[in-house]
Amino acid sequence: MLTSDDLAFFTMLASSASLAESARKLNVTPPAVTQRLRALEARVGVRLIDRSGRQLSLTDEGALVASHGMVVAEAIEALAEALADRKSAVSGHLRIAAPHGFGRLHVAPVVEAFARLHRGVTVTLDLSDHPGSPLIESCDVIIHIGPPGPMNQIVTTLAPNRRILCASPGYLDEAPPVRSPRDLTQHRCLVVRENDEDVTLWRFSHPSCDPATVRIHPAMSSNDGAVVREWALAGQGIAIRSEWNIATDLADGRLRRVLPDWEAPSADVVAMLGARHGRSARTTAFLAMLRQSLTPPPWGQAPWGQGDGPASAELS
Repeated sequence: MLTSDDLAFFTMLASSASLAESARKLNVTPPAVTQRLRALEARVGVRLIDRSGRQLSLTDEGALVASHGMVVAEAIEALAEALADRKSAVSGHLRIAAPHGFGRLHVAPVVEAFARLHRGVTVTLDLSDHPGSPLIESCDVIIHIGPPGPMNQIVTTLAPNRRILCASPGYLDEAPPVRSPRDLTQHRCLVVRENDEDVTLWRFSHPSCDPATVRIHPAMSSNDGAVVREWALAGQGIAIRSEWNIATDLADGRLRRVLPDWEAPSADVVAMLGARHGRSARTTAFLAMLRQSLTPPPWGQAPWGQGDGPASAELS
């Protein structure tokens, strides 16, 4: 008969590449792992791990035990969360995913403060190029910049974030003037390629004009927004970047806003939650702390945010 400890042990084993790795995770010696595995297999009467290769490989019976182990582990975690919520205790393991740049600058400090305040919580912060809905089953909170995922997810907005058309003063001083969105077709444009989005179609709105859509021809592109920002700073062309990412550059004059009367679609900072994770006390407490740190948005406090200066106005 299998116990919950047996299932937890085998689930850890199944998620490891080797017996040595599982031994490190369990803080025991490899022989101890081998001995416990043999005892487990003897008790159930079937082989669970195929040891013929260099890496661990589950037998069909092993895969069955591992899948049931995951179910039991999730049920135990859910029960612990429910009991903790009854007494409003913040405990358990908090899993967070966030974009690289934004995560380092705005999420990681809050995670540190949260862990300091709630000693009963362990935290994992995974930074990814494009964290999104595929991670919703493995994370409690996914910080996302831009349109949220499917409607069956719980989504809460944390902070507004405009997307700004910008370029360096050096580029703008030497390039033809930009008086309307259609002029962008004659300029070097820099784009961030994300997922399957059509990044060559730039859309703009204006308070007193019809919306404009422009098909640009990128001079340079990258899947890393930080790289595209550096290219813009180096005078390589015009880019659309998030306000949080370039507010300081605009305030310091390293970048100028282009066509300040025209707005690109915004990309608000949102948190996506799974239906199960959204109810935990630790998730609620972390989101409250993160929202407080982003209210008001730090990037909205730059001098340029109070009104665009003459450097950008001259391009309107």
